[in-house]
Amino acid sequence: MKTILLVEDSDDIRETTAEILELAGYRVLTAENGKIGVEIAQNDKPDLVVCDIMMPVLDGFGVLHIFSQSTDLQNIPFIFLTAKTERTDLRKGMEMGADDYLTKPFQEIELLNAIESRFKKLEKLSKSFKNTQEGIEEFYQSAAKHADLKSLSVDRKISSIKKKQIIYAEGDEPIKFYFLKKGKVKTYQANRDGKEFITGLYNSGDFFGHIAIIENTEYQESAEALEDSEIIGIPKNDFLELINRNQVVANQFIKLLANDIQEKEKLLTQMAYNSIRKRTADALLMLSKKYKNKEEAKFSMKISRDDLASVVGTATESLIRTLSDFKSERFIEISGSEIRIIDEKKLMNLRG
Repeated sequence: MKTILLVEDSDDIRETTAEILELAGYRVLTAENGKIGVEIAQNDKPDLVVCDIMMPVLDGFGVLHIFSQSTDLQNIPFIFLTAKTERTDLRKGMEMGADDYLTKPFQEIELLNAIESRFKKLEKLSKSFKNTQEGIEEFYQSAAKHADLKSLSVDRKISSIKKKQIIYAEGDEPIKFYFLKKGKVKTYQANRDGKEFITGLYNSGDFFGHIAIIENTEYQESAEALEDSEIIGIPKNDFLELINRNQVVANQFIKLLANDIQEKEKLLTQMAYNSIRKRTADALLMLSKKYKNKEEAKFSMKISRDDLASVVGTATESLIRTLSDFKSERFIEISGSEIRIIDEKKLMNLRG
């Protein structure tokens, strides 16, 4: 059952509208002003908001502004209700990101149609961002409605990438970003001596290469397949066209960008303050979280010592000594290039 938050200061309108929505099969939360409405939304995230504009304490524009600043609330469909018909109010609400606008008094069917339309659109847009090949198809179909994409069928095809093959190099101009359908990929930067520092690790179902497009810069890192992989390249212009017209997709990629930045900041902080032992333990736990299958009782992964040293931020020889210590302490098992974690708790509790 979908949950709708109704924010309206008029008792009569609030009660009548809530009754209509409940009869239509929705769960309804009500608030008599914007401040209470925001508090309810933060505690019980609704699927859609119907909100009056002119209210005491906090008006509808204030509510929408708070929603737009919250990562938990910013993608919730938002419909304004108002008794005012001035064009400036209509324009202001839409510019702030409102999804629809109903003028009081309104017919019951108008409200229900507006809500149903928002839910259908949200469902369609969310499908366009699913991390599956079907989601990529939806992505293309949505983009195709906004531009004449003659080469769409060519760019949609899956490319097979061999282990150690470079997908793009630092300094290249980004013409695509990528969806990793199958396999594993690393991104890295290299210093003047050729020593690598891994900046990202990607698994099946991940997007990568989008940061340079969003920031409108050259690639600041290189991407290489860690194993035989399959990728789908999405043309830059198609991507920009879609996120410029599609706020839901734009918000999702902003979240991806924010997560990438947070992960890199966390990694840099760990490298600055933690010991090699702690950094190695954190790297193994991070790899476990990213690559472990649900069916696996214990995590194991084949990764070269050079690549793992790049993740940890240390020399390969220092990493090998640390792994040997972990093996002696029964934190891990080692068989060739394969590392198996046998005691996650001890790795987690390792002090820096």
